[in-house]
Amino acid sequence: MTGTWRPARLVARHAQTTTARTLVLDTPNWPGHLPGQHIDVRLTGEDGYQAVRSYSLAGPPTDDRLELGIQPVPHGEVSPYLADDLPLGAQVEITGPLGGWFVWRPGDAAAVLLVAGGSGIVPLMAMVRAHQAAKSTTPFHLVYSVRSPEQAWYQKELASGSGPLTVDVLYSRHAPSGNGRPAGRIRADDLPAPARPDLAPGPQCFVCGPTPFVEHVSDVLVAKGHLPGHIRTERFG
Repeated sequence: MTGTWRPARLVARHAQTTTARTLVLDTPNWPGHLPGQHIDVRLTGEDGYQAVRSYSLAGPPTDDRLELGIQPVPHGEVSPYLADDLPLGAQVEITGPLGGWFVWRPGDAAAVLLVAGGSGIVPLMAMVRAHQAAKSTTPFHLVYSVRSPEQAWYQKELASGSGPLTVDVLYSRHAPSGNGRPAGRIRADDLPAPARPDLAPGPQCFVCGPTPFVEHVSDVLVAKGHLPGHIRTERFG
C-alpha cells in the first residue's frame, strides 16, 4: 500500500555509465506499479538519522524485484552511497508506488512520443519495456538527448528498437564521428509534429529530465503544434 514503508534488499548493481548505476531490489509482496511511477527510498543511520530520496522505476516488477536508476549527485548525501557503497544484501526501506499522472498504460491507444534528457530516460525506459512486453502495436518514438555517447543509458537495449518503436539518440556536447547531426540542444526539427494537432487523443508526449531541458522541450513541442494537454512532464534538479 502506498504510504507504507516496506523492506527491500539490494540484490544486484549494474553500471550504466561511468557514474550511473542500476540497482535491483528484492521487495517481497510488492503490490505492482505502472510504467512511469517512482518510489521513495529511506536510509536510517546507526544514530537514527534518516534520509529519504525519490527514484524512478525502470521497468515493471518481475518476481517482486524492482529496478532503480541512480545518477549520483556530486557531494550528495544519498545518491553516491546508493550508487557505489551500499553493500549487496543490505536492506533499505521503500514506499510506493508513487505518482499516477506521468504513466503509460499498455491499453492506451494513442501514439506516444518520449523525450528524455540524461537520466530522465529511466521512467521512459519503463514505458518502452512495458510496451514491448505487451507486444503493443501502438507507435512509440523515443528521442533521447545525452551529452556524449558514453553518457547514454541502456545502450544495447535501445539499439535493438524495432517495429512500432523508433529511437533517435541526440548529442548535446560531443557527437560521435560520422554522426549526421551536429552536437547541440534539441531543436524543432529533432521532434516530430503531430499528424493531426486538432485530433484527440494523441500523440501523448512524455518528457523527463533536468528542469531547463523539460521546459525547453515543452516549449518546442507546443511550437510544433502539440496540444499542451497532451504533454506530460517530470523534472529533477
